[in-house]
Amino acid sequence: MRLSSILNGAHFGNLAKVHGIVTYKLSPFEQRAFAGAISNGVPNMVRRFRSNIFIVAPPFIVGYLIYDLTERKHTALLRKNPADYENDQ
Repeated sequence: MRLSSILNGAHFGNLAKVHGIVTYKLSPFEQRAFAGAISNGVPNMVRRFRSNIFIVAPPFIVGYLIYDLTERKHTALLRKNPADYENDQ
C-alpha cells in the first residue's frame, strides 16, 4: 500500500483539520527581514559581547599561556648544553 493512498492526496501540512483556532500568516514578501538589524542588532551584539567576554576569555588566555610555556620549555630541552662539549676538538 502506498503512502499517497493513505493521505488521499493531502499534503503534509494539511493532514488534520483544526477547529476553533485562528491563525494568521504574513507573506514572506511582506516581511522586512532586516528591519532594525543596524539600529537594534549592533548594540545588542556589543552588549552580549561585553557581558560574555570575562566568562569566555580567561580560559583561552590561560590555555594560551600554558601552551606557550610548554613550547618554550620543549625548545629549550631540545638544545644541547655547550658546557658538555668544551673539551672536544
